[in-house]
Order: sequence, then C-alpha cells, then structure tokens
Amino acid sequence: MNLPLIDLIVFFIITIGNVLFGASFYFKNKTSSQFTSGGGALPSWVVGMSIFATFVSSISFLALPGKAYMSDWNALVFSFAIPIAAILAVKFFVPLYRNLGSISAYNYLEVRFGTWARIYASICYILTQLMRTGAILLLLALPLNALFGWDIKTIIIVTGIAVTAYSMLGGIQAVVWTDAIQGIILVIGAIACAAILTFSMPEGPSQVFEIAAANNKFSLGSFSASVSESTFWVVLIYGLFINLQNYGIDQNFVQRYMTTSTEKKAKSSAMFGALLYLPVSLIFFYIGTALYSYYTAQPDLLPAELQVAGTGDKVFPHFIVNGMPRGITGLLIAAIFAAGMSTVSTSINSTATIILSDYYQRYFEKNTNDKSEMKVLYISSIVFGALGVIISLSLVGVESVLDAWWSLASIFSGGMLGLFLLAFLSKKVNNMDAAIGVIIGVLIIIWMSLSPLYFTEGNLLAFKSPFHSNLTIVIGTLVIFLTGFILMKLSSGKRKNNSIQKQS
Repeated sequence: MNLPLIDLIVFFIITIGNVLFGASFYFKNKTSSQFTSGGGALPSWVVGMSIFATFVSSISFLALPGKAYMSDWNALVFSFAIPIAAILAVKFFVPLYRNLGSISAYNYLEVRFGTWARIYASICYILTQLMRTGAILLLLALPLNALFGWDIKTIIIVTGIAVTAYSMLGGIQAVVWTDAIQGIILVIGAIACAAILTFSMPEGPSQVFEIAAANNKFSLGSFSASVSESTFWVVLIYGLFINLQNYGIDQNFVQRYMTTSTEKKAKSSAMFGALLYLPVSLIFFYIGTALYSYYTAQPDLLPAELQVAGTGDKVFPHFIVNGMPRGITGLLIAAIFAAGMSTVSTSINSTATIILSDYYQRYFEKNTNDKSEMKVLYISSIVFGALGVIISLSLVGVESVLDAWWSLASIFSGGMLGLFLLAFLSKKVNNMDAAIGVIIGVLIIIWMSLSPLYFTEGNLLAFKSPFHSNLTIVIGTLVIFLTGFILMKLSSGKRKNNSIQKQS
C-alpha cells in the first residue's frame, strides 16, 4: 500500500527526530548516576509523561480500539484500578525506594530475604523485558510491512539499532524526554482520530452513540460473581494486581521514582502518569466504538475481508490509512511507532541499570568508577538490544509463540509481586518461609497459565484451571503471600511452644 508523500514525510520527521533528540543527551551522561537516574534532576511533569508513555505501548494503541470494536467496554475496567494502585504507590512504595536510595527495585528483597530473592526477581525481570522487547519490535514491524511493503526483518533490525543507539547514548534522560514527546504525539493522534470519526458520521455525531447504545457497546461487563468469565469484578481485581506490580516492583517505574529531586515530585509524577492514562484509555475505547458505529452506518466503506469475525484488530489500521486526512495518517502511524519505541527504550535502559546495580557492582567490581560503570551500561544496552532483535526475528511468522509468551509472563510477574508483598507486609517472615511460598505459588501460576494451552478435557490426568486467565496473577500472588505467612505463624508457634517446654 502506497501512502501519500506528505504522510511519509510526517512519519519520517517525527521518527528520525525522536532518535536524534534522544541521542543528543549523550553529552549530558558523564556518570552512571546521570545515565540511570538523570542525576535526580528531571522535571516531575516529564517523568509523569514518561510513566504514562511506558504504560502505553503500540499494542494498547491498536488493541484497545480493537477490543471495543469487537465487543464492549469491559476491558476499560482495568483502567479503573490504576488510580488505586498509584495511590498505594505514592503512600508506600515511593517513600520506600527513595529512603533505600538504591536505583534497583530489587535491593529491598535482598534486605528482607537475602541474595537469592534479589537474583530471582532480577532474572525474572530481565527475561520478561527480553521477550517483551522482541514482541514489541515484531508488532511494530507488522503494520509498517502492511502499510509500506517493507521487509519485516529489515524493519526489526533497523528499529532495534535505532532505539538501542539513542537509549545507550542518551541514558535515562533520553528515554524520559523522548517518552514525554512520544506520549504527547500519542495523545494528539488519539484525540484527532476520535474527533474525525465523530464528525464523519452521515447523520451527525449523535449517531455514534445511538448505534453503539442500541448494540450494548458501552457495557462494562457482567456484575455476576463468576470467576471463569471476564466479569466487571474479575477485570477490576486483575487490574489492581497488575498495576500494583507495575507501580510497586517494576524497574521501569521504580527507576523513574529516583529521577526527580524530591520525594514529593516523585509522588506527583506517579499520580500524573496514572491519572493521564485513564482518560486516554477512555479515548481508545471510544475510538473502537465509534469505528463500529461508523462502519455500521456505512458498511460499503469496509472491505469484505474485514467484515468477518476475528478481524476487528485490523479495522482501526484500515481507517487510519483510508479514512484520515492526509498528514494526520502519517501522524497516527508515527504515534503508534513512537509508543513502541518508548516501550523498547525503557526496557533497554532499565535492564542495563539492573545489570550494573544487581550484578556488576555486587559480584564483579565493588570498587567501581564512573568510567568502568559507563562501559558496563553501554555494553549491557548493546547486548540487550541485540538479543531483543534476535528474539524478534525468531518470532516472525510464529504467532503461537507470542501467545505462549504472554502466558509465561504471568509466571514471572506473579512470583515477583507475591514475594515483594510478603517482604513488605509481613516483617517476621524469614528466608525459608518466603522461598517455599515462591515455589508453591509459581507452580500454581504455571498450572493456571499453561492449562488452557495444554490441558484437554479428554485427558483424565489433566486438571484444567476453572478460573479466568486474568485471575492467574491474583491467585498466584495470594498463594505466595498466604503460604509464607502461614509458615511464619507455624514456625513462630513451634518456637514459642519449645520455649515454654524449656522453661517448665
């Protein structure tokens, strides 16, 4: 598909401009502190925009309208939990990390449970970010391939090199500032798309709501107590746990808490990023619903191949190319691409930071200097970026691998969140109690994550999980916490009985 020249120009100006702007921060990175935390001097509003942009990926830009187009607003309930998680982060997590003074989110786990906990969490994080980077690079390449006809593997390699370059050269300052710009582009693009859809209806803007309401498109889901369906409550609880994970233990977020000059500014950044996502996600869902009304009122504008079930995710890209004014199409494509670049650059910088703080400084060279630390950060960024590209190339054409990965991601994230809550909420739990809790919890998470993929009803040996997949992280986290807590109570009770016997 050939786009008008103006759209290509807009796309390239925004994309190349972002890369060059990010690389320009190279001259401000002379120490590892500047690379990993910006010297603690970044403006709070920029950090807040970065938190928002980190949360929103190109998947969100395309998938949320697709969900609303195909069904209703049930998935929007996930966003309702974000302010709750952000408030908890502001009250408990931000002060915790700021007081510890460590750039690593996993230093606290070592303080509570020893080295094994920090290594476990950091390895889980690195593996998660590697696969996330590979998946995002692939998902960035697919629409560009469809729009421009460019080779998918070439797009992956070029994009991977570009993002790795400005992430490595510019450090966290480049990541945060480019995130802010990319977030602004994303919001402008979404608002423009929503407005154009609304005022393009044959009978006026009200027709969007009339058609959508008649087809129950604004429903937030069932309010029943079912745990096997995507009800309002299941999505809300899932959103609360996922967002607690993001704001509480995710290095991407925790690192940003350390980039402002004061704790107060860090708190305002966290709240700003969280509260901005709620209305923007509402715009994404509105776009999907407006698309449904738009093509219901004008079915001749939608190709026959996009009118069959299962093609809803392709409707929004089709509208971007065929229904938007010239120039705006290029802006929206750049917004989608920028959202993905923001996610990848964040992963590269945060992973390099973990390699330095959790491994190099701890086990290889404790008496480091800025020169050696910067070298480690540069090498880690290059290696991580290269591995992300390799993983992405290996995923080309293999959709089932992506599906399997999103299931496996719950294994890592669930175990990390449960361990952190155990450390934070129960001060008497010891190393052994925590380790046993993690082992049992992760086994539960593995079973719940993989049973829909591998367990069949005809297999008597396979006990399929009765819970909706969204509850995997919820149940896994609770199992880890309750197991560790109960073991602590049992061991303390046993010690108390032994003490009584000795006294008698």
